[in-house]
Amino acid sequence: MKTLVIVIHPDAENSIINKRWMEELKKYPDQYHIHQLHEVYPTEKIDVPAEQKLIEQYDKIVFQFPFYWFNCPPLFKKWLDEVLIYGWAYGSKSGYKVSGKKIALALSIGINEEEYTTKGKYKYTLKELTRPFELTFEYIKADYQPFFAYYGLEQNSSEEWIEKSVTQYIDFLNNL
Repeated sequence: MKTLVIVIHPDAENSIINKRWMEELKKYPDQYHIHQLHEVYPTEKIDVPAEQKLIEQYDKIVFQFPFYWFNCPPLFKKWLDEVLIYGWAYGSKSGYKVSGKKIALALSIGINEEEYTTKGKYKYTLKELTRPFELTFEYIKADYQPFFAYYGLEQNSSEEWIEKSVTQYIDFLNNL
């Protein structure tokens, strides 16, 4: 079954990593469906029923976004608040429409990995910083999977480094 990749990037066309990942995913239309939130909702007015219907069609969903300010882009938070609502995602007999679906995060990160350790500059691991996502998806009974993270974009942007990320990302998606 195809994997739904929801890309949340406010400037995907000028992204180095996220743009390259999407280019690669587009080579495999039978395996991946790319849904770019900023492209579909440039005014950030989310069509909640359409998003819910889309989610219901897939058993594997990956949220791909740049991790900055130790969090996600604001449109992703808005999407979570508006789409994962009571009666659909949780809280009633008709809820839990995401139950059992494999969900994962794919993060592009400017900072080097060693900075996200208890002894690093930012004092917390990426697992700790992404715990609210884990709890959110567990709350709605989704099958939350370990995230994919590609670190060090600020220091590394060579073509070789970027292509290495593509291979690792595809391997991650294929092993969900």
